[in-house]
Amino acid sequence: MSPSFKLKCHLVLIFLMALRGETRYLQVSHLRLREAADRDPLLLWGARLKRDLAGEPEYRRALRCLDMLSLPGQFTFTADRPRLHCAAFLIAEPEELITVHYDLVSIDCRGGDFLKVFDGWILKGEKFPSSQDHPLPTTERYIDFCDSGLSRRSIRSSQNVAMIFFRVHEPGNGFTFTIKTDPNLFPCNVISQTPNGRFTLVVPHLHRNCSFSIIYPAVIKISDLTLGHLSGLQLKNPSAGCGGIGDFVELLGGTGLDPSKMMPLADLCYSFHGPAQMKIGCDNTVVRLVSSGKHINRVTFEYRQLEPYELENPSGNSIQELCLSGL
Repeated sequence: MSPSFKLKCHLVLIFLMALRGETRYLQVSHLRLREAADRDPLLLWGARLKRDLAGEPEYRRALRCLDMLSLPGQFTFTADRPRLHCAAFLIAEPEELITVHYDLVSIDCRGGDFLKVFDGWILKGEKFPSSQDHPLPTTERYIDFCDSGLSRRSIRSSQNVAMIFFRVHEPGNGFTFTIKTDPNLFPCNVISQTPNGRFTLVVPHLHRNCSFSIIYPAVIKISDLTLGHLSGLQLKNPSAGCGGIGDFVELLGGTGLDPSKMMPLADLCYSFHGPAQMKIGCDNTVVRLVSSGKHINRVTFEYRQLEPYELENPSGNSIQELCLSGL
């Protein structure tokens, strides 16, 4: 991975990379798990653990100035000293939406404190979903408590990720909020919790673009694509592509979070039954489904993180562009 992306996404990558050890933690007893989770929230990642904890009292813990939350529950931040640059990354399962509900807020808006929810993730100015793929303009994706107060106690995300930005000057001040999740029948924009998996993006007669983001170099294996066309696969180059076709899938790679700033590496313009496989040696890999609204579009794919030896010794046809790719 490029050093710049490691620095920009240091917090996110630490949390996501920890998923590789998730199954080991699932063997821990409930009591030991709760005690360990107070020290390390990474132990609570994953849908399997959520099912294990179903029926238990609502999960509660203190919120850190820099934090990652993937489990519904109640979280409280209390400033121990002036905290000026804080953020919490929220992530749910791909098929879920996130609701943030303010239970109690004690901050000094006039004194420079703030508490904002962002619909998506943002890092160093790069957003997910991108402005092209999100239904709201960027300014409307920020919900500022200091503007709306408790008149808007609950805020729901448009996808499986959201963020909370906050600043609290006075020690002892802070806030408490509850995270809940709801089913999303047609997940559109998704950041994967895991480096390996299988997913189907479906866009039913809607004019929208949907991105599935994997924050790893990855192998993408597309097994099925339905666009209402014939069949075909072509590599992207300046003189060719699917620009004249209203419905297509593109594979993107880059060093940041925003799909609109990534390099298009391949276009899939027509329906086919796979497999079609591509290795993308970028820090971030995205499968993006572009839909005109005329068809029910569907793409099913598997993905896995590239191993270090695969990055060092690439095989197959290469595209000497931003990232190493082999088809």
